[in-house]
Parts: sequence; structure tokens; C-alpha cells
Amino acid sequence: MSRYQQQSAAAAHVGGAKASTDGRRLRVGVIGLGIGRMHIEGWRQHPQVEVVAIADPDAERLAAVGDAFAITARHASAEAMLGTEALDVVSICTPNKFHRPLTLAAFAAGCHVLCEKPMALSAAEGREMLAAARQAGKRLMINFSYRFSAQSRALKAQVDAGVFGEFYFGRTVWHRRRGLPGFGGWFGTKALAGGGPLIDLGVHRLDLALWLMGYPKPTWVLGSTFDPIARELAAKSGKCFDVEDLAAALIRFDNGATLALEASWAANIGEAELMETRLLGTRAGLLQHNLDEGYRFDAHIFMEQNGAQFDLHLHPEAGEAPSAMHDFAEAILQERPHPASGEEGLVVMEILDAIYASARSGEPVRIAA
Repeated sequence: MSRYQQQSAAAAHVGGAKASTDGRRLRVGVIGLGIGRMHIEGWRQHPQVEVVAIADPDAERLAAVGDAFAITARHASAEAMLGTEALDVVSICTPNKFHRPLTLAAFAAGCHVLCEKPMALSAAEGREMLAAARQAGKRLMINFSYRFSAQSRALKAQVDAGVFGEFYFGRTVWHRRRGLPGFGGWFGTKALAGGGPLIDLGVHRLDLALWLMGYPKPTWVLGSTFDPIARELAAKSGKCFDVEDLAAALIRFDNGATLALEASWAANIGEAELMETRLLGTRAGLLQHNLDEGYRFDAHIFMEQNGAQFDLHLHPEAGEAPSAMHDFAEAILQERPHPASGEEGLVVMEILDAIYASARSGEPVRIAA
């Protein structure tokens, strides 16, 4: 079993853990209150966690979120929050450019870090973040949120039970017909985001596929990026947009498996939103896909038994699944390995770097061992 497979197995175990009963509490601060609002909701799932401080330069948003969640410690900057609050964990929910410096600052302040995806702007930044985590003796988790749904957890349980055998090919996709962010904002600015839909949407479907596959080691990538739809619209708006609107890649792993990855903000397809992860194994295959072009999902398993073909429809348990924040808190409190590790985040960054490099060169790019 590879170290990535060992991490995944540990993560699956943590995901099913009961709440800690030792009475300890974790004090959490959240930086960035866009997606950070969802982090607050996720942290509040755990009875031994309290979000005690928030930080955002937008005064109106800071006040609105503080009032909504009755959080009185409100700061106009992350530096002010880290310099004055006694925190155990920090959620970093800012534009991608700030993930690395804020993670380093949080470690220097003695905090564990839950960082929004993608981990950073590049694998080099990711390595620096991991080195800082080790030096500080703190944890780094990446919020790959799509693996934490009840359905994704149920699929992973079937994977770990050996239902699928060995995965050898897959395709994982997130396309939008027209879902471009506003021109001139940080999502479409390479210096702030690092890339377009590949690093925004594709990163979720990539992690989900890798997690189900046991995080095999990537060896080379062939990638392409395009921007014909966004380029024309951005030119008409007169605002900055210097990232792709569609990316595609073929990823080869050291175990011989291959994964196709596609992501777009703008594509001439029939669906408003298309999300799909399909993996083919030696014993069975799986499909997870969105329903009604929205954010509800369905999952199926396809297999052969005694010479007959069977299609199984997965019905995970009803109720809300533990959030990524809940699982991170539980791992810290129970002193167990946490899911969605920084090491896995680095693997994703290495793949993203290679896709963009391959798109620029027009050639396959090998990922160093």
C-alpha cells in the first residue's frame, strides 16, 4: 500500500469517527468571509469547536457575518486576528494568491490550518507550506469538499471493501455551459487565482477521482487549455481576464492507470452544469453524476456476477454528512491522521502545474518522482 493509500485509509477511518469525549475545545478563526461563511457553518457541526474570530477587509461583510453567527471578535486583517487572538485552528478562505503567506503566518502563530482549495498558486508554494507545517509541528488540511458528502463516503467504503478491484481508467469532469465569473474579478486574474476553471472547478473532481483511486502517483501529463469564448467576451467588456475558460488533460500514473480530466466555465454543451466522475475497475465500475444540472448527485456501480450484468444504485444514509471541518476537528481532538492532507494537496498541485506547462509547450510533461 502506497503512502497516499495509507493516508486515504486513515482519512476514511477519521470520517466515520464519533465525537471526541475528552472535553477539550478548539478555538477557530476564519479568514475571508465569502466561502468562509460555509466554513463557519461546517465548524459549528462539532460540539467541541467554537468559531471565536473572523477577519475580512470588507467591513460590511465582516459585520454581516459577525452578526449572523454572533461572533464578536472581528478583524479587518488576518494579521490583526492572528496577532491578538488565542486560536487553535485557522480556516483560510481567501483568493488563492494569499493561501501560502497566510498559512505560513498561521503556523507561526501556533495554529493548525484548514486551507481552501487549491492549496496554493503552484507546487513550489505547496512544498513551502508543507515544510512550514512540519517545522511548526502543526497540521495542514485542504478543503477538498466534494469527498465529504454522504454519497462520496459511501462510494469510498465500497472501494475500500474491494468491490471495484483495481482502477485502471477514469474520466472526471466539471463543465458549465456559461458560468464565467465576473470579468475584472480575482477568479479571472492569473496573478490572484493561478488559473481558471481547472484550478477552480477541476480541482474538486480531480481530488475526488484520486481519492477514490487511492491517490496513485502521477508520472506524466498531457494537457490543453482554451479561451475562445471568454476571450471575446472579456475583450468586449474591456476588463481583465487572462486565464483559460476550458482545460483538458490526460494523466498517467505509476500503476499504469490513466485519468482524463475536463473543466470549463464556458462550453457549448446542452447542460447548464455537468459534473461526472466515472472510474473503471477490474471487478466493477462506478459513476457519480449531478442531477437536473444542479448540485444533487446520484451514484451507480456496474458489475458482472455469475455471467450476468448488474447495475447497482447507491442510496447513502439520510441526513447531513460530517463536514470537512468536523472531520478535521475530530482528527485533532482524537490525535488521529486527518483527511485531505497537505501531501495530497501537493499531488494535486503537481498535476495542475504539469497540465498548464503541457498546455504551454504542446508536449507531455513528466512529473518528477
